[in-house]
Formats: sequence, C-alpha cells, structure tokens
Amino acid sequence: MDKYSVVIAFVILSLNTTSILSGNEPDWKQRDKRELPTYKVPNLAENGEAYYAPDGIHLIAQVDDPDAQKPGRGKVGGALTYTFTDKGEDIQRINDRGHDACSWFYPNEKRLLWTSTRDHVDDMPAGNWSDDDDYPQGSEIYSSDLAGNDIKRLTNNKWYDAEGTVSPDGKWIVFGRQINGNADLWRMKSDGSEQTQLTFTSDWQEGEAYFLPDNETVIFRAWKKSEKDALDRMDLKNGTHTQTPMNIYSLKILGDDRDVQQRTFSYDTNWAPFPAPDGRHFLVVRIIEGHNWELYLGDLADGSYLKRITYNTGWDGMGAFSPDGNKMVFTSGEPGSWSLYSYVMDVSSLNLGPENYKGVPQKSKAPKGWLENPADFAEWR
Repeated sequence: MDKYSVVIAFVILSLNTTSILSGNEPDWKQRDKRELPTYKVPNLAENGEAYYAPDGIHLIAQVDDPDAQKPGRGKVGGALTYTFTDKGEDIQRINDRGHDACSWFYPNEKRLLWTSTRDHVDDMPAGNWSDDDDYPQGSEIYSSDLAGNDIKRLTNNKWYDAEGTVSPDGKWIVFGRQINGNADLWRMKSDGSEQTQLTFTSDWQEGEAYFLPDNETVIFRAWKKSEKDALDRMDLKNGTHTQTPMNIYSLKILGDDRDVQQRTFSYDTNWAPFPAPDGRHFLVVRIIEGHNWELYLGDLADGSYLKRITYNTGWDGMGAFSPDGNKMVFTSGEPGSWSLYSYVMDVSSLNLGPENYKGVPQKSKAPKGWLENPADFAEWR
C-alpha cells in the first residue's frame, strides 16, 4: 500500500488507564509517557496491516514468509496472509503462494477476505504494494474459510484489485481497482457478484475505503495524480521529498446520490483512515518532523479536531480498532528501522465503543479560514 505524509496537533493522553486484558497478560508498556499502554504482538515474523475479527481477539495480517513471491530489492511485498490472536497465539497461514496485502474478516467470522498475486506469479510482474506507479497488476481479491480452504476468487482480471473490506452487515464489499494507472472505488456483493464502479475520476486517486457502522457510508483517502506527478518532477529536479496533498473523504455506496464529503482539511498528507465503532471518530496517519509517521484521532463532524495517539520516532501507521473500541492494533517500527510489527494499544479510556454510536455525521465542519475550491470536486459531483 502507498505510504505518504504530514503533521499537526499535540495532546497528552491520560496515563491512568487500566489494562483491558486479563488472564495471560501481555507485557503492557508505555513507549513514551504521552502514549497509552502498548505491547508488541509476539511470536511472529515481520508483519503489519492487521485487522480485528468480530471476536476482538483474532487478527488477520500480512506476515513475512519465505514461500511468498519476492518483488525485489526496495519494493514492499514478500508476505502472506496469516491469522493469529493479539497475544500471538493460534497462528495460522491462510495462503501459500504469491504475495499478499489487504485482508479482512467477514462479520459472521466464518470466512476471510484477502488480496494476493497467487494466480499471476508466472505471467505478471510482482509489482510493489507501496508504489501506485507499480502496483501489482496481477493482484486479485479472494475469500476462503478460516483455515484457508474453500478458496473463491472474487475478481478475475489483470488489473490491480485490492483494499477490500466487508460491511458490518456482511452484504457488501468495497474495494479499489486501478485500470491503466487510474484508481477508483468499486463495490460488490459479499460473494463477488454485482461488481459496480462507484467513482469515475480521471485525476483523483481513491482508495483504502472502510465501512462506517451504518453499512452504507465509507471513509477513504484520495489525492490528485496531477499534483503528485508535478511534485515528483520537482523533487527529482531539486533532490527534495515533498508530501503529496491527500485528505480523507466519505462516500455513500448505495443509492443514486454518492454524497462525497470532505472530512480532513489540509494541504499535507492524511492517509490510511480507519473508523471507530462510535461512528464519529477515525484514525488517520500523518508525517511530522524527521519523516516520522504517527497516528492521530480525527472527528467526522469536526475537521479541525486531531488528537495524537502515537509518540514513537519510528514508523507508526495502519491503525485499526477492535469492535468494542477498547483496543487499537497498529503497525510500528523501531527508530531507524523499516522492520515493522503489529502492536496493540489500550485505548479504552478514549470512549470510542459502539455504545456511543449516534449515527454518522452528515458533514464535517471545516477549520476556520478554510476555503473550498469547487473545481477540486468537479469530477465527483
């Protein structure tokens, strides 16, 4: 998946948090006095982009595996889909070939959704999950049972199909498809039928869509290819590294009115959104000084609200809440290292659980002084 950027906000989180796990306790620690208690999921090779099962215990993620297809030096890949508990137990490999990304549990917890190049290892380049100019064009979306058996291929083409998530009621899958270098959002039924394009933009690049609790609204990130290409040319000329402007938006996937709404307001990068069970808050990744990736909490109703969650000089991103809102799993690396692992943070003190759900805010209040350019949304509206 693509990795981008930005900055803002400073807040001290409560330190008086009690552990939400009992019994075989993980080694909860505060990596920084401003962070909530955290621990590293043990017993796994390098891994990341983990998501919780409905039971709030099991996770699904990509784990580095010697049997995976290797995309080559400097490229992100070489992992296969695994499930495991957030205590590093009950570890099970789901796929045995290709290389994988973007996985999910069906809400009935009887099937899994995952992305792989497994059927295009021999006829297409491996690609690079973190470079939109080199996405694996042979990636397809699959479902399987919890043991990795009864595999059903849901997409069947030679484009990039990935970033699939299932609605809370289990009826719909939303996913990203890139055709001839242009990315849009699509939906399909949970069995792969009725594949329908949702966005039709030639410049905007939409992706990473996640369902809100209402089953029909997703939040996603998007940037303009024209802006990214211009900045890439400037950086190549000047030897610089400039953030790609990127923001978080919401979209209705059902009905005739797509109702695209902007949810963050910045000229920097806002990346990898994930909604909280309360239907109002969401995680977003931003880059601060020294190319330091950190997780923030945003508010769908208030575009000026940002609360910093992680304080680690290594890479932090791809956060996801447990269904009860008490835990956050995220991908993190040690300072100075690109070796990434899954960590769990106790966020029970933030009160993000489903008991606080009061519907999805229709719009977000823009920060004071923000001026919308109608031309920015012409392709969507």
